[in-house]
Amino acid sequence: MSADRVKLWNFSAGPAILPLEVFERAADAVHELRAEGHARGAKGVGMSILEISHRSKPYEAVTFGAEKLCHEVLGIPETHQVLFLQGGASLQFAMLAMNLREAGKPAAYVDTGVWSQKAIAESQGLGETITVGSSAATNYDRIPAFPEAASYAHASYLHITTNNTIFGTEYAEIPRAEGGVPLVIDFSSHAGSRPMALEHAAFGYAGAQKNLGPSGVTLVYIRKDLLAKKPAAHVPVILRYATHAKEPSLYNTPNTFGVLVLKLVLEWMRDAGGLPAIAAVNERKAGKLYAALDGSQVFRAHAQPGSRSRMNVTWTANGAPEGEREALSERFLKQAQAAGFDGLKGHRLVGGFRASIYNAFPEAGVDALCEFMAEFERRL
Repeated sequence: MSADRVKLWNFSAGPAILPLEVFERAADAVHELRAEGHARGAKGVGMSILEISHRSKPYEAVTFGAEKLCHEVLGIPETHQVLFLQGGASLQFAMLAMNLREAGKPAAYVDTGVWSQKAIAESQGLGETITVGSSAATNYDRIPAFPEAASYAHASYLHITTNNTIFGTEYAEIPRAEGGVPLVIDFSSHAGSRPMALEHAAFGYAGAQKNLGPSGVTLVYIRKDLLAKKPAAHVPVILRYATHAKEPSLYNTPNTFGVLVLKLVLEWMRDAGGLPAIAAVNERKAGKLYAALDGSQVFRAHAQPGSRSRMNVTWTANGAPEGEREALSERFLKQAQAAGFDGLKGHRLVGGFRASIYNAFPEAGVDALCEFMAEFERRL
């Protein structure tokens, strides 16, 4: 990695920052993949990860090794099948509705922002869809109360988005759905950020480009009993989870490079002490930034305490006089960029600013941002 590259603090919401060690090992694999899934010290196989057959033994070591690490590092239970698919989380909005919807039963959703809205829209195109909880009335500044069991008891499944990148909210814990209704979670933007009760979900999915790897790989895990259920006859073969489970993530040519990087990231997480150690650092990073915001006379955190994401911190300049907020925000972003803080502009639905501080984001970068914000405010 060049010296110029490390001068910028990358606060992008995704594709996001990855560990330097992973960059180096992935770059090595582009030149020549090593046996045993690019294990340290292993002998080279004579070909790049970019050209090797996905049916070869060396690539099998990559994909099956990554699958094993998903269980060991992320805590996905053995009762669930791990799949590496393509199309991003956005494809899963439609694919899960095609596969998990039961005849005569609606699909139930909790609305916590843009990504849950997109999932709801895909479901609506396939059949009856009900919204059983929402925080829209407060511009999604909190996680709504978990719905009463009676509201979704007749549903095919209950879907929640457990971390919301745009609004900066997060479920404190993965809840349980009652009455045998399968819980579905989109945990894209905080997968691997802390220990989670992933066993509470019958089905989960995450785009890798936040915490787990590059864009182009989607992690899916599905309870094995659900794989035995046949989807409607009109569901294309390639869009059936059973298809990809039967030939584990090898039904069609996978994103071989992306799966390798995901494996390398999981190894980095394991070697860093696993999820408990990673969670402690993430809690500390987020705590520093929220403390700076709560102590500011100018800046205001968008998400309410108790619902605040540890991965995506969102805030505005709403502490400033109303007529000055837009100009002040533009000045802050311009000066921040010049000082080396990249990707801080907030989504238009919230405005203001957003700092995505995923696992690989250095704590020193959070310290530097807090110092910059304090100095900016002192100069006003």
